[in-house]
Amino acid sequence: MIAAIKDPGSNTRGLLAYLYGRGTHDEHFDPHIVAAFAMLAMPDPGRDENATLTELGHYLDEPVRLRNSEFGKPVTDHVWHCPVRAAPEDRHLSDAEWGEIARRIVHAAGIASEGDDLACRWIAVRHADDHIHILATTVREDGRRPKLHNSGKRVGDECREIEKDYGLRQLKKGDGTATRRPTQAEMHKAERLGWEQTSQQWLEERIRAAIPHVTDTEELLTYLEADGVLVKAKRGPSGDLLGYAVGRPGDLNKKHEQIFKAGGKVAPDLSLPKLQARLETSTPEEHPTARRTRPTTPWHQATDALDILHIQLTETSTGDGADARAQAHVTALGELIEATAQKSPAPLRAELDAASKAFFRAQRSQIQAEDRAADAVRVAARDIVNTATGPEGSALAALLAALVWATILAGRWHEAKEHAHQADAARQTLQHLQVAADQALLPALAELERRRPKDDASQTLASDVRAAVPDHAERILADPSWPALATVLADAEAGGHQPHQLLKEAAAQRELATARQPARVLITRIQHTSRNPIPNRRAAAARQRSKQWPPVDGSVAPSVQQPTVPSPAPGRDNRPRR
Repeated sequence: MIAAIKDPGSNTRGLLAYLYGRGTHDEHFDPHIVAAFAMLAMPDPGRDENATLTELGHYLDEPVRLRNSEFGKPVTDHVWHCPVRAAPEDRHLSDAEWGEIARRIVHAAGIASEGDDLACRWIAVRHADDHIHILATTVREDGRRPKLHNSGKRVGDECREIEKDYGLRQLKKGDGTATRRPTQAEMHKAERLGWEQTSQQWLEERIRAAIPHVTDTEELLTYLEADGVLVKAKRGPSGDLLGYAVGRPGDLNKKHEQIFKAGGKVAPDLSLPKLQARLETSTPEEHPTARRTRPTTPWHQATDALDILHIQLTETSTGDGADARAQAHVTALGELIEATAQKSPAPLRAELDAASKAFFRAQRSQIQAEDRAADAVRVAARDIVNTATGPEGSALAALLAALVWATILAGRWHEAKEHAHQADAARQTLQHLQVAADQALLPALAELERRRPKDDASQTLASDVRAAVPDHAERILADPSWPALATVLADAEAGGHQPHQLLKEAAAQRELATARQPARVLITRIQHTSRNPIPNRRAAAARQRSKQWPPVDGSVAPSVQQPTVPSPAPGRDNRPRR
């Protein structure tokens, strides 16, 4: 059950006209009052042909008029409006049940506490099977204004109790960190203008998409302007940024003026102070294309950074800032998913975009993040969006597999902290990431299976699996992707790695009990770990000896047992002369 308290208004008669009218988008049938502050004396235009909307409006506004006649400054924000809607799968509720629900909600809100004869005047109108509208005028019979601070939270808590008492669908308790739901007016406006999203949704997506590209809030505002977002910055006398607001082109008010929303109104974690904490704690690094000598890619670096995240999210300690570090890594994980979505191949982008949007809700909680703790993940996200080249197939598959595991851990952490909405968001994200991870690995699987080792080699590698991960060996060997895993292990062994050790390390990085296809999980992890071959020690020693003992007359280089020649003194050329 959702109770959505609207912004206060000033036109009681106008709202009544909507409640008793035919409706502009949702048809209204049989509008009538199901509960009120004084039910017997209440004129109901829906059931009494002699009652009028004007009469009902005057009756509700009477305490407002009396207060305004006694005080110089009139009350103009006195109309309190709260639609209350049941879930589509909920049972049909009678008028009597809706009336009792309305009384519980106005009590929780502070509009009319039970037993308070001087409370505000209110009515509950039903014009559809699945919802009611509560209208109140917020001046009490004694002329005072009700205390409505935090009324939304109190009403939400009461709705959770109503769901239990009436056997309705039970929603999760809010924690004050959710993005505000679009109003019907905003949704209708978007539909009228041909927009697929409301302005708030459009702005939130663009701000989050910009975050991995920038290192401070000044860069963020510049990036947003270049992306077509209207930006209004508030600055102090020194020029320092004090706040910012953003607008969607074409989003105008009734006076045809551009509408701007403060960052914190777009989403709670997009206020200027919170963005400054996230962005300006990251250690700047050079552009990844300038790293000519580094033998890895931003995609591999991101997978390595997620190993740190995995550790932080599995810490058992709750002291010494463990929760703050974990929250920082969850926030940065959202940035990395967004960066990966932006730079991934087109066939994967739809699923990764959906994963990024789903994770918006999982990124924030009431735990204050220690942002610097997640610098490695945040810098990895920035490197990915700034790289000029796309990912190589195995690198992307390894990163997506690591993102899947990171999202599982983020969901578990939220569940442990009783962050119900965030845990749900992580589960939704996981569904999209798993689809993308499977798609990314498919092209490589066919080639790996085509090169599968011969039977005797496969049997040897199977013995390694049984020895390294005995608890999951049979599932791994029964996995349809086992031939591909055998090829990966054989390739790694040819590169100087030990299959037994690689299997143990991979299983330690990602527990296999929850893996749908454990062989696939091991493929991506082992490919990532073994991408650099281990030099053959004997060959390396021979090459070193050949450098120290260059043949002059066809003699054979000395054996390992012979003493080596001291290095030449600096500045002298002691090489044999020809």
